[in-house]
Amino acid sequence: MGSDRPSQSEGEMFNFGLLGSSASILTPRVGRLTIAGRKPISTPHYIPLTSRGAVPHLAHDVMRYNTSIGSLFVGLEDFLEKREQNKKKSPIPIPIYAIPTAPDESALRKFICLPDDLLTILGPRREPPIACPPTNTDTSIAVLTSVGFTQLEATEYVEATQRLSPDIVIGLADLVNGQPPGIKRRTKMVDRTHAFTTHATDNLYGPHLSEHSRSTAAYFAPILPLENTQQQLYLEDLETDVRPFISGLALYESESLSIVPELLGDLPRLLFGGPRTPQEILRQIALGADLVTIPFLNQISDSGMAFNFLFPAPSSSGSSQSTETLPLADDLWSSSNTNDTSPLNKACSCYACQNHHRAYIHHLLSAKELLAWTLLQIHNHYTMDLFFSNIRDSIQRGTFDEDLRTFQQTYAPEFPEATGQGPRLRGYQLPASSTAQPRRYPPAYGRLDLTAQKFAASQSEIATPDTGASGLEEHGFAEKV
Repeated sequence: MGSDRPSQSEGEMFNFGLLGSSASILTPRVGRLTIAGRKPISTPHYIPLTSRGAVPHLAHDVMRYNTSIGSLFVGLEDFLEKREQNKKKSPIPIPIYAIPTAPDESALRKFICLPDDLLTILGPRREPPIACPPTNTDTSIAVLTSVGFTQLEATEYVEATQRLSPDIVIGLADLVNGQPPGIKRRTKMVDRTHAFTTHATDNLYGPHLSEHSRSTAAYFAPILPLENTQQQLYLEDLETDVRPFISGLALYESESLSIVPELLGDLPRLLFGGPRTPQEILRQIALGADLVTIPFLNQISDSGMAFNFLFPAPSSSGSSQSTETLPLADDLWSSSNTNDTSPLNKACSCYACQNHHRAYIHHLLSAKELLAWTLLQIHNHYTMDLFFSNIRDSIQRGTFDEDLRTFQQTYAPEFPEATGQGPRLRGYQLPASSTAQPRRYPPAYGRLDLTAQKFAASQSEIATPDTGASGLEEHGFAEKV
């Protein structure tokens, strides 16, 4: 069973096929997503998240030779650092739009220097998204750029898709972050998202376009985190008029998996559900998610922790009545690692475990060497790759439900509390709550001029050989007579 987009040429065909005949809702399923020239993705799988097109702490060569990453999610707002000026003045192009490309090249891929075999997914906003002001309009959504909040117009997003040529583009949606929307707001969300989807598919793949003018990007239509009845007309349009132009679905909460229309059941489902633990990932997959994003993967690495969970969970060698659960990760900041020369996980075959030990990574963290977070990222991505590979095997064996219950009983329901400081945070990771918001972590080094000022100020409080009688009296050394 597959979905082929008629607007794409034969050499660039997008295809998603399910292994078996099950396209039903609320059941785990195994599939395969392929795009010509890219690494195929076996599903269920996860989509690694990037910051300005790079996985945090992993240079492209490190990622290529020490991980199995085959796809990346990129947020357009990461690159909107400049806006075009008034047309009366000379325009300043956004750098990613200005990069020269050949007709068959992707500007996005070229700008972030990705190899040709990695699959790129473009969304309007980062994942996880930063809370923006509620200023979405009928033609735009609010985004956070490196120079502040701005509006991303629907027409600009379509132009960005045409200019950047990603492999997959996530449709624009009117979402509310941080608080549940009211009844009137929900109606606006549906109407705007419906209009965004109709506008995008018409301008990217419409029949009025020539074959060379149509976008080669596969379009994933958004399904809002609302009840079925609140977006019924929109879902019906996805099943009928828009169906020939969409290649997948983008969902924003796991509950939305239950309202996917039957006629769209064969499309891949990319879930931006923000799971907090592996247990939540397993529950999402049990409901039929094909692709998921995992914000906690980068967050756990930043916290100086290494995954140590396995799926299926290892059989208990002790008493079957033991109620003690295993931790999902180990804290490498802990002093217990100071002289521990064992690997992060004795059964792990990743580069970090095969070449380094816990004491070394603990030392790197204590010294705040960036290599520590690189090694943790390599290990944690390897663990997550193995996790999903075993999930697919479990589904095909028919033991997924039983393995899920065993995993929940074996491991702790939450990750351990972070005890150490992470690396320096990017600006968008600390959205300003005021004009004088303090730093999360104090700077390791100060400015020389500030240090000089503090030294000069301190001189007035210290008696020196040149201090006069009045100064000595002020410092309590003597009493002037």
